[in-house]
Amino acid sequence: MNRFIAMGTALLVAAQAQALDLDAPFANIDGGTLALSEWQGQPVLVVNTASRCAFTKQYQGLQDLYDQYRDRGLVVLAVPSDDFNQELASDAEVKEFCELQYGIDMQMTGITPVRGSRAHPFYRSLRDDIGFVPRWNFNKVLIDPDGAVVATYGSHVTPLSDTLTQKIEALLK
Repeated sequence: MNRFIAMGTALLVAAQAQALDLDAPFANIDGGTLALSEWQGQPVLVVNTASRCAFTKQYQGLQDLYDQYRDRGLVVLAVPSDDFNQELASDAEVKEFCELQYGIDMQMTGITPVRGSRAHPFYRSLRDDIGFVPRWNFNKVLIDPDGAVVATYGSHVTPLSDTLTQKIEALLK
């Protein structure tokens, strides 16, 4: 019986990977576009961020996490969003703030809606396919190298927490 449960779980994970919109382009804060499918074969941590939030200091933890694991293949994608009215007015301001305050060199999108009817297609697919909608800034989505969601985390889970790093390390083995 347990084998059937495991097989059902594996099929559900595979269905999630196929259903997520990993090809929908995000505007790249540096110009051009990015798509999650560009990093197929690598784990990706997607985080909706904001520059004027009580959790903004997590940018440092995200950069530290990226520095710690980038050589092993981890991609960290920051998705600035003003859905909670805590983001700066323009992509240029966000980029300057992140570079000056935190030395950010991880991947970043332009300011992007992550909730509601205007949500980016990736976030709409998270909502529709696995029921995840960011409740606040700095919610995290960990995607495995095959494109399946491994876990989602709220704002209170910090980037360097054991909860998150243990999952990342398991994906990098």
